[in-house]
Formats: sequence, structure tokens, C-alpha cells
Amino acid sequence: MTSDGPLNGQDGAASSVAGRRRVAVIAFADVVGYSTLMAADEPGIYSRWMALLSDLIEPQTARHGGRIVDMAGDGLLAEFPDLISALLWARTIQHGIRLAIEDPSAVDPLPIVLRIGVHTGEVFETGPRLFGDAVNFAARLQSHAAPGGIVISERVRQAMGDALKPAELRELGPVELKGFERCARLFTIDCDVVRVAVPAHPSGGLPSFAVLPLLDEDQGPATSSFADGFAEDVAMSLARLHELFVVSAASSAMFRGRLPDPREVGRALGVRYVLMGRMRRVPGGYGVSVQLCDTRTGETLWAERIRVDPREVFDMQDDIVRRIVAGLAPHVRAAELQRAMRKAPDSQTAYDRTLRALYMMSSTDRDTFDCARRFLAEAMIEEPGFALPIAWAARWHSVRIGRGWSADPDRDGAEAFVLAKRAVEIDRTNALAYATLGHLNTILRRDSDAAMMCFEAALDASPNHALAWTLSSATLAYLGQGDEAVRRAELGLRLSPQDPMRYSQFMFLGIAHYAKGNFAEAVRWQRRSAIDNPLHAATLLLLAAALAGDGKSDEARHVGVRFLALRPDFSLAAYGRSRLPFFKQNLRDAFAAHLRHSGLPE
Repeated sequence: MTSDGPLNGQDGAASSVAGRRRVAVIAFADVVGYSTLMAADEPGIYSRWMALLSDLIEPQTARHGGRIVDMAGDGLLAEFPDLISALLWARTIQHGIRLAIEDPSAVDPLPIVLRIGVHTGEVFETGPRLFGDAVNFAARLQSHAAPGGIVISERVRQAMGDALKPAELRELGPVELKGFERCARLFTIDCDVVRVAVPAHPSGGLPSFAVLPLLDEDQGPATSSFADGFAEDVAMSLARLHELFVVSAASSAMFRGRLPDPREVGRALGVRYVLMGRMRRVPGGYGVSVQLCDTRTGETLWAERIRVDPREVFDMQDDIVRRIVAGLAPHVRAAELQRAMRKAPDSQTAYDRTLRALYMMSSTDRDTFDCARRFLAEAMIEEPGFALPIAWAARWHSVRIGRGWSADPDRDGAEAFVLAKRAVEIDRTNALAYATLGHLNTILRRDSDAAMMCFEAALDASPNHALAWTLSSATLAYLGQGDEAVRRAELGLRLSPQDPMRYSQFMFLGIAHYAKGNFAEAVRWQRRSAIDNPLHAATLLLLAAALAGDGKSDEARHVGVRFLALRPDFSLAAYGRSRLPFFKQNLRDAFAAHLRHSGLPE
């Protein structure tokens, strides 16, 4: 669902709802990517969703003895007399939708795909409506189904017994559900429907990708040149991220002049994802609209619209490409992570394991973070020549030091250096490895020249690499180059606006403003970092210094107390000898003085 709460609008408040208490079998169905679909084609999506309800969902609900309890714009809650009826209904709905999507005569670039969750438990019945934790649980449950899939709770699995064969099920393991303290065991059901075959992934299991030339609806020489150049530039930028296998622009050119069904692209080019769109004249310039699609289901995962001044169409090409890459790369990673989480362990690729590690690295829980290293080790064993998990393992050690979780920072630093250099030896254009080496040279070796050489290599290899821009901003800030540091930190934030470690981006932007002498802005960004990760000691240290610099001494001392609760062994003398980051003497002196004003011990 698009909202945080279930359809009935309740959230864990069942006990406050008057009504008859009984056991019910309930199913939630939710439209995948509803907001994105509506943004792309609101009238068409609404019309198709209403048709799907009247032609398939409502008749099948009645046929299986059920009733639709409640509806929202993007989903529905249904009740059934028993579990068998509910599961048969879910299978029938998903089968009917998939057959319609895969009908060659019904090409639809924006298909409607559902996730369905089935649960049973005690509810409160008030008139025709149902309330209670069981309803809330089912609302959270469906979000863990794959698009076009069905997920059931452990209670349903137990109640069905032998009626569900083991071969039909795949356990998702303990899963966190929003609003519930304990993890839940969930199971997906094989829907036994027509599937689109795609070729095996390339080395490491990287997802495959195609970028099609924009459909030029005006057919002008200038716009046609832009449409083709756009595809080449986006494809090159994506390839440089080293997280996608991107087919050549020459191969994608076979679709020039039309917007094909995404599934057709998948069959023709053997890719899992495709980016395609159109360019047309609009009042005041040109409109560029693009959408990222899954070629198995045709599902739209992300969409973007951009307006361009006709006098700046080529001047803005780099900015447009940067914006597109920043938007779609995280969505591909998120889609691949969901797919990896549902795979059996013995079928996971090195890329799958790397994605699971990245998910764990963003956690504020130390044990979860530590588990990420195990998945990276497994990925390195699975594909020794695959640089991506090696580079992320180097980054893991670096982040471990930064979060204050390393029992031996020197040892972690040495391991990070070894891994980053190994990744570079395997892949001389691995921007992540170069960026990590640059940051380590700054923080651990105090060698800003070597650091900037590494950052230059990272940005030469991948000009749109968000982490390289962000980490290089820190080195420049420590050198006293505040203006350039702010520019780079802001660019890193724009290139990865939904970064799972966003608190780190905010922290580095705050450092840049501090170096610039803009303490109020430094406070603002460090506050945002602390909100995202209140247990990040480095953020609290920087926030205390920025508050002191901004003349807020009382608040600086309060934050200093919070910092010492996390780092009780901290002393200014030890910090000044080995960890104080600034190179420029006046900044070193000012930073140390601001920390003293925050009440930190000598």
C-alpha cells in the first residue's frame, strides 16, 4: 500500500474498536508501484485498475465465497470462508493477470501487477468492516511478496498442513514487519504461471540492462541527435557504476523509432531491465519522459519527467543523464535486493550476496552490520575475480572504523587497504575501490596528495559515482577548501538522493560547511545526520563542534554528553594525536577549541 497504515485505517489499536471478535481468513492485494504508474498515466491506470476489479477480481471473489471488505486506491482487503478458498482465489487472480500481461496481442507498457498476502487470525467485526492486529499483520505481509506473487504467514502454513506441498513453498525466513516487535516467518507460494525466460546473468550475477534511444516524436534533426546521444551517454554512465551489465547502444538501436513492450526487449536482447522513453515538444521547450521497466513482468519500477529549454538542450545533456542515472540505479538495486532475499541460499549469485551485504551495512544495529562481512566473504569465494564484493568489503572495514565499532582500527585499516588494492588490480576502473583508498589515505595515513589522486582516478572511471564525490568533499574540507567541498558533497547527495547511508552524506556536507565557516549550515546538516542515525558517534562529535562554533554552548555541551555516552574513553589529547581530521592548522585549532567548549575531556 502507498500509505503507512492498512486499508481500514487502524494501526495496532484493535482493542479500542467495539465489535464481535472472531477468527477470519483475510487476503490483501496491492498494486505494485501504484504511485509511479499513476504519475506516468493516471487516466489509463485508473481505467485499467477499475476494469481489473470488475472483470476479474470481483467475480472471482464471489466465486470463491469471499467478499471485499475494504478498498483503497491501490489495493483491497478481502475475506474468505476458509484458507483453501483464499489461496485458490489468490492463485486465480495472479494467473489471470499474468496471462493477460503475457498475451502478445495486448501490448501494454504500463501493466498492473499485484502482490497478495494471505493470513488468518482474530479480528473485530463492526458492521461490514474488520479491524485488529490480524488485519494490520496482513497489510504488512503482502509487501514481502514478489510482484505477481503470493506470500502467506506461518499460521496459514501450519493450518494448511499437507495441503501445501514443500515444493510449492519457499521460506523467506524471519522478516521484520513494520509495527510488530517480533520477526515473522513468511512463505511464498509458487503461482505456477507462465514465466518469461531470460538468459543467465554475466559474471558475478550482475543484472543485465538496456537503454533504448528516446522516441523522438518531432523527428527534428536536433532532437533526433539528442535522442540517440542520450541513450549512449546513459548506457556509458551505468556501465561505469560496475553494478550492471549494459548491452551496447548499437544493439539497443534496433528499437529506434518506437516504444516496444518491455518484454519484447527482454526477449530480443536478453536483459532483465530496460530504460526507455520519449522526447516531444511542449510549451516552452522539450519534455523528456523515461521509465525503468522489468522485462519479465513489464512492471514499471521508476519513472521521471524532465522539461528542457530548447536553447539548452545539448548544454543540459550531462545534467539530464546524471539525474536519470541517480534515479534509476537505486531502483534496480532495490529490485535486485528483493529478488535476492527470496532466493534459496544455494542459488544465490555473488551479486545477490553482495546486495544482501549492502542492505546490512546500512543498518544501525552493530550485529546486523557485522553480518554483512560474512556475505561479502561468501561472494568473494563464489567469484574470486569479481571486484564488486571485494571493493565493498574494503568499504565495510572503513565504515566500521568510522562508526567506532572497530576494536583495532589499525588492523581494519590495513585490511581495507589490502582489499581496495586487490579490487583495483582486478578492475582498474573500479571507482568504489579508488574512492575507498582515497578516504583511507586521508583518515589513516594523513596523505592528502595520495587521497586526491585516488579520487581523481575514481571520478575518471565513473564521473557520476556518488560516493567518490562525497568522500572527496571530506578531504577538501580538511584541507580548508570549503567552497569546493560543499559543491562536491551536494553533488554526491544529488547523485544518490535515496542512499541507504544517507546520514553519512549529511555528515560530510556538514563537515564541508564547517570548513567553510558556515557553522549554522554545519549544524543543520549534522542535525539531519543525527536524526537518521542517532547512534553515530562521529556525527555527534561534529555536531557538538558546529554548535560551539555557532555560539550555542549549552546545546553543544548537551550533545557532548550524548557523544561521551557512546565513547566514554574519548580524550582530546589522544584524538588530536591520531584522529583529528583537519590538515589546515587554523581549522585544527578551531575544531579542538570547539570540542573543548563542548565539555569534552582533555
